[in-house]
Amino acid sequence: MKYAIKIHKISTVDELSDAWNIEDYKELLKRFYFPNDESTDGNELRELLFMAIADFETNEAASIVLDYKLSEDLNEGQIDSLSYEMLVDKISEEYPEIHLHKTLFNVNQLLYKAYNGKFPNTKATVVDFEITALGNADKKITKEIALKCLTKNLDSHNIAIRLFGNQLNAEEEFNEANDIIWDLQQKEANYSMITSEYWMSKDEFLSDEFEAEIAFFEEE
Repeated sequence: MKYAIKIHKISTVDELSDAWNIEDYKELLKRFYFPNDESTDGNELRELLFMAIADFETNEAASIVLDYKLSEDLNEGQIDSLSYEMLVDKISEEYPEIHLHKTLFNVNQLLYKAYNGKFPNTKATVVDFEITALGNADKKITKEIALKCLTKNLDSHNIAIRLFGNQLNAEEEFNEANDIIWDLQQKEANYSMITSEYWMSKDEFLSDEFEAEIAFFEEE
């Protein structure tokens, strides 16, 4: 299948706008023994949360936030280990469970800002692009289609190309595409895609306009 892609904008961001809501802030404030049920201002609650977090040791704060977001995915021992590892490593890029990367990124960046940089600073990449199906190509753009097309326009040293070459070349199923791409939003022919800078950085893109021919894995 063949697609024509035109990239309108590539941005690097250090937080996602929808990562935390008012309910999240209020629940976290309770867990940090700083409850506030009166305010409905997200910015005010965020500042109060940062004040509350600052009264805790970094690993203690990390453990509280990790437990809130990932207690259904990780056990107590795993959360405890991560609360220390996050201080020295970019866990949201290195953790073997790719489906947790987005949540780990949000946790990491909350702590990074609360502690004014004591945690590693991780980034996300936002790509705004237009994609047109050519010939009989599938017009419903999935995360797998978007990822396969965009990697055709990346430097060969890109980590996704190196780690998932077989999947990108349709030699194996590419289930990981749904986790590598954190979000894919459509507005008519235009799309906005979010992923970790680890998987796709602004500097790796080769062209603003290109065509990509891709294939899908088929069981023999």
